Amino acid sequence: MYSRVLIPLDGSEVAEAALPLIEGIAAPLGLEVVLVRVVLPHSRDLIGVPAAVAEDERVARLREAKRYLEGLAATLGERGVRATAQIRVGAPPAEIVAAAIETGADLIAMTTHGRSGLGRLLFGSVAESVLRGAPIPVILLRPTGAAARAARDEAHA
Repeated sequence: MYSRVLIPLDGSEVAEAALPLIEGIAAPLGLEVVLVRVVLPHSRDLIGVPAAVAEDERVARLREAKRYLEGLAATLGERGVRATAQIRVGAPPAEIVAAAIETGADLIAMTTHGRSGLGRLLFGSVAESVLRGAPIPVILLRPTGAAARAARDEAHA
């Protein structure tokens, strides 16, 4: 039986589409939820800027990630779901798998942005990499409704 589920979130509506499903099963089954957000070590927008400016931007991204995850964890807690938050820095697929191992998660639940063709070639698939690299079961959800529209809009932007 499962006792701890890890949910990677990137701040998007698409990624958050995994929350309602897990919330619906976590409380009745007594599952602990570990929310994880991976922050890239540097922003592509800051190449060539002074180190102090880049560091300030990195600290701001970490602060925002913490605020975001703690808010979601608090909301889940109000709904009877035990939830913790963890921020990691690095390559998302590797950090998600490492977080799952380190936290003792026995399930990863995440959405896929559903990219295909050139978008998948250029950006890769975090979900696919996690699926291939995780030593535990991975539930991949394809968002529907508003989250699916957000993913399509993001892909065409």
